[in-house]
Amino acid sequence: MQFEYTPHGVCSRKIYFEIEDNTITSIQFEGGCSGNTQGVAALAVDMDVDEAISRLSGIRCGGRSTSCPDQLAKALAKAKEQL
Repeated sequence: MQFEYTPHGVCSRKIYFEIEDNTITSIQFEGGCSGNTQGVAALAVDMDVDEAISRLSGIRCGGRSTSCPDQLAKALAKAKEQL
């Protein structure tokens, strides 16, 4: 199933991702720090959704209370509510 999420408090503007059988099959960030978002996406693809949420939740970026990885965790948690 495909999902779109609008992150808050970070540089990226959208997160697009797909989940099949509780596994992340693709992730694409729109905007943000290209190397970081590509790296996070590459590491999280093929990961169990619950594992990704556990690993990414609470990561901060500089003085911000969130980050692109944390926003991905929030997006995944919201998507789980729809599955």
